[in-house]
Amino acid sequence: MSTVALITGAASGIGAAVARRLSSGGVRCVLVDRDGEGVERLAKEVEGAWLAADVSEEEASLEAVALAEQRYGRLDLVHLNAGISGGVDLADFDLERYRAIVGVNVDGVVFGVRASVPLLIRSGGGAIVATSSLAGLVAFAGDPIYTMTKHAVVGLVRALAEPLAQRNIRINAVCPGFTDTPLVAAAREMFVNAGFPLLTAEDVAAAVETAFYAETPGTLLVVQPGRQPVPYRYTGVPGPAGGQRPPASD
Repeated sequence: MSTVALITGAASGIGAAVARRLSSGGVRCVLVDRDGEGVERLAKEVEGAWLAADVSEEEASLEAVALAEQRYGRLDLVHLNAGISGGVDLADFDLERYRAIVGVNVDGVVFGVRASVPLLIRSGGGAIVATSSLAGLVAFAGDPIYTMTKHAVVGLVRALAEPLAQRNIRINAVCPGFTDTPLVAAAREMFVNAGFPLLTAEDVAAAVETAFYAETPGTLLVVQPGRQPVPYRYTGVPGPAGGQRPPASD
């Protein structure tokens, strides 16, 4: 029986890399993205199912899980990856943009967990990985609203780790640094000119696959260029992944 994965934000970047990586290993993929043409194209490439939808709407996650059950009869892995960058200036506040960012980055993860857990349970258990960010662990002054949303993802993962583990579901997160995806395309030249190394989408996809099978519930896997992914440890804080922090960056 084939493993079945649901991936959001799958038309490009990290989500697309995860879909290609998993499908190459025989996993059947259900892909979700609001870019209908892009997600359909990738679904044909990996011979998977697809749904053009906006994860900030609750119905999108419910429809995606229903599609997985209809097409493949089960669900084993869920990668809640869809995300958008912030750029909201608190001094010149754009409420519509703010709502859009929170809708995708936070609501999309909450809706995805809520929709997928029942089918994961019926399938005998499985794993959920959310894409957070280094900005979900440390403050990024350049984009405070994005930082807030990624901290929210980390908090949700840590809080759900033990309750979901009791139902044979692992929930973990990946926390990558700046990654060469469409999300940072506008700033890519700046990074290159500054000699700042960027992760590739494939680097993060490999970490996502590792996170699916991490033994400790609530693992936050830090992904940085040129290093092996390492679990983040909170100093003196109880709960999932408590303990010591990884060494500071060079």
